[in-house]
Amino acid sequence: MQFSRMLCLVFILVLTACSDPVKEKIAQQIPITEKRINDLANALENNEVRNANLIHQYAEKVEKLKPELTQLIGVLKQDATTNGPMFIALLDRLDTIKNAPQMFTSTTALYQEALNLYQAADPVLFSDALSDPLNVLADMSDGALPRINALSKSQSMQANNAQDFGLGEQLIGNPSYGSWQSGSNGVSFWAWYGMYSLMGDIFGSRRHSYGYWGGNRNYSYYNDYGRTRYSSPSQLKKQTALDTRTRKTFSRSGKSFTSAYDKNRSGASGISGKSRQAQTSLNKFTRNTKAKSSFSKSSFGKTSSSSSSFRNSSSTTSRSFSRGK
Repeated sequence: MQFSRMLCLVFILVLTACSDPVKEKIAQQIPITEKRINDLANALENNEVRNANLIHQYAEKVEKLKPELTQLIGVLKQDATTNGPMFIALLDRLDTIKNAPQMFTSTTALYQEALNLYQAADPVLFSDALSDPLNVLADMSDGALPRINALSKSQSMQANNAQDFGLGEQLIGNPSYGSWQSGSNGVSFWAWYGMYSLMGDIFGSRRHSYGYWGGNRNYSYYNDYGRTRYSSPSQLKKQTALDTRTRKTFSRSGKSFTSAYDKNRSGASGISGKSRQAQTSLNKFTRNTKAKSSFSKSSFGKTSSSSSSFRNSSSTTSRSFSRGK
């Protein structure tokens, strides 16, 4: 049934490709992206994703050190599975591409999302992204377990002149774990989803406002490397709107505002070459975009081009990954 549905979607897209050449690319890309996500699911289930395996190992060790935190540890362990919020977010975005294409402003935007999803489901990049919840477990061990793919907390705080936002700070800003909620005074505070609120409940961390967090945050993989891949277009749009709104609020009060995304924070250590390559491509595109007087449709085309280049130059495709099993 699912396969027939996919064939029908591809057939419709191919039929209309003559009026919009991007639709032909979409028809080709969607099955490739879906296969990549299925391959990632198999890799997680077969213990073939490095940092997912480390999450299981760290969770077991932290539970022995701090059995009183078993419930929170169990929540973080889900990140290493297909039931984790990061993987489920990929499935939700794939469903939107396949079943709600009208949600996108253009066929170019839809194609860009298909490419972003393809990158996000790369097992190597997904492993890098898992370094955030993995390092939350490392921090819970009080130094018994080292951070992975990142400098120690004290080193990165010093490098970034950052403030300490408490346990779970790597996940703040990541829409898989929570969202920014506006209060009656217009100030936005971070609110954890579901059981992730245990990080605030157990450790009593104060509420974090967007304006203060943005200017003083520490390094995290999501915010400094993976944001464009591990966020949907609507999530990115909300982040941009919040950033713009907070900047205006600060300006009216005569305060200086530093965006959470003005620059990358230091702290990455041992992440894959693929993550660095993707970030370099994104930074180059961002600089080119800022140099233009206006943001046109051609800019979207350049984004798609750079993403496609990244995909084609990647040495690890879904097929080559399968051969390595």
